[in-house]
Amino acid sequence: MGEVRTEIVLNSAIHETRIAILEDGRLVELLVERPEQERMVGNIYKGVVQNVLPGMQAAFVDIGTGKNAFLHASDVWDLDFLDLEEERHGRPGHAPIQQKLRKGQEILVQVTKEPIGDKGPKVTTAISLPGRFVVLAPGQEELLGVSRKITDPAERRRLRKLASSLRPEHCGVIVRTVAKGKGEKEIGGEIKKLAKLWEKVLKASQKVRAPALLHREMGITSSLVRDLFSEDVDRVVVDSKKEYKRILSYLKEVSPHLRERVELYDGELPIFDAFHIEEQVEEALGRRVELKTGGFLVIDHTEALVAIDVNTGRYVGRYDQEDTILKINLEAAREIARQLRLRDIGGIIVIDFIDMASPRNRRRVEQELAEALKRDRARTNILPINQFGLLEMTRQRMRPSLLYTFSEPCPVCGGVGRVQGRDTTVTKIERCLKRAKVYSGERKFVLRVHPSVAEYLSEDRNRRLKLLQKSAKVKVELEEDRELSIEDFRVISERTGEDVTERYGRG
Repeated sequence: MGEVRTEIVLNSAIHETRIAILEDGRLVELLVERPEQERMVGNIYKGVVQNVLPGMQAAFVDIGTGKNAFLHASDVWDLDFLDLEEERHGRPGHAPIQQKLRKGQEILVQVTKEPIGDKGPKVTTAISLPGRFVVLAPGQEELLGVSRKITDPAERRRLRKLASSLRPEHCGVIVRTVAKGKGEKEIGGEIKKLAKLWEKVLKASQKVRAPALLHREMGITSSLVRDLFSEDVDRVVVDSKKEYKRILSYLKEVSPHLRERVELYDGELPIFDAFHIEEQVEEALGRRVELKTGGFLVIDHTEALVAIDVNTGRYVGRYDQEDTILKINLEAAREIARQLRLRDIGGIIVIDFIDMASPRNRRRVEQELAEALKRDRARTNILPINQFGLLEMTRQRMRPSLLYTFSEPCPVCGGVGRVQGRDTTVTKIERCLKRAKVYSGERKFVLRVHPSVAEYLSEDRNRRLKLLQKSAKVKVELEEDRELSIEDFRVISERTGEDVTERYGRG
């Protein structure tokens, strides 16, 4: 067990599943999945090449999801997936993309990045099938690796030898961190299961017409348990009996000793309130982040990059100005690493640290940021602070940041600004009603919302409204109020007529 206490808290609501990762009680990652916005990363499609662009060395592929997927030349491997009889193995080719692909060609691709804004998903022809202990890479037989997090040389050699002896023909294998100490039974069993899955995908590809979905990656809860729940996690707390049973069932097969670390939450308060997560989620959506020293960060999203500005605020050091600036910049570096994970910010990031005269101090700040980023699961790359006091870095982008998950384009400003989405408003209403019932004991309320939110709740014969009442165990009389914004709502006690929103509506 590491020095940092790691907990995973899962909240299953009507409109979304939220998973919070806590380190020493502080929120460091938040994963969100909604039924209307299922994740695409890991999905395998049979697609049709729409355009081949030699100038960009890229192609656009129709995978049947509305937006064409982007396929770069570097992600095109020499594989003929659609011929089961052909005994070729894959390798990254160096030929120009126009020699690899042609318009109208049918190919198998896997999504590596979610669609963001107006951009479609990013795909690759180098398919990989992740399991708990290994990742199987069909067609990439020269690929044989062991997770860098397994540092013992003897264990690395053992696992590499084991993987080499067990891997199927024409397949590569990457051994994952949780495979440490595992033997032929666990690793071999999983490789066989993944090989069968690949065979199933190949057979399906010959039966369907492109574009078509061939394999859907498992949901957020199952994939999180598969990828993150290891010896380093102290406990997993779940507020849904269904998800609790699903997690225990999965662990029974792969890591039965971890089942005792899974807990079913049965408290009356919403689980994110009980773990003091809700207020931290609210902070993660704001531009300004306060630092303990009195300084603060300002985080701004643009189309091209994310800019982070470090400010001194009210902090005045006890010594000289350089000492003051260094202290703020060091704290800012640690907090920026946390905010990048928490907000799931990807792409190009430019950080404007407060100017430091000392080259040694600049290096200390760079090292502090690099050290803090070691706990980040996403790949990062940092450049030294330049002559303008700016540090440029990149962070692997897998899905839209929290800003885009929790908001939708503003109908008034045409997308220049953002407002809270209706489903997020309904989720907040759900939590407010639950608190109101717990603390007041009342079961009947009047709910006033913006007309578009009322319409959203009333769709499909009040389906969402009925689910809301069932979840909160209350009766609700719905009223439209044009004076309210989409983000706002009012919960009023039917018995007393008192507006209880402020008392119970913390987000």
